[in-house]
Amino acid sequence: MSATLTVRDETTFAFGGEERVFTLDFSAERVTVRDLIRVRVRGEVEEYNARRGELFRGLVQPTDTERVLNGFRVREGRRIDAEEQVERAIEAFGRNGFLLLVDDLQVDDLEETIEVGPGTTVTFLKLVPLVGG
Repeated sequence: MSATLTVRDETTFAFGGEERVFTLDFSAERVTVRDLIRVRVRGEVEEYNARRGELFRGLVQPTDTERVLNGFRVREGRRIDAEEQVERAIEAFGRNGFLLLVDDLQVDDLEETIEVGPGTTVTFLKLVPLVGG
């Protein structure tokens, strides 16, 4: 049985931009945090590579890109490697580069299982360092 999960992207400091909300589909009603990150990152890389625009809006910054207000500027014509992005995202999770909240409760273990049910919401909260801090 498949399950759909609502995903929200938020930051600890918003620049007046809109929060990003989308859904992810899974073939099972239980998924590990590691698999959730993997599916999310692969999807955003596949979407970018299909259109190959200048701006990549993803969970973590790809190699050789420039951080800009609403994402990361990518060199023209460059494809992003999905597996490299997955590894970067898993590393970022391990060093608290972003927090993961499931129905407003923080999860901190990659092997923790999430029950995907009607109304389940996952928030990826990107941490933005304070200037001078």
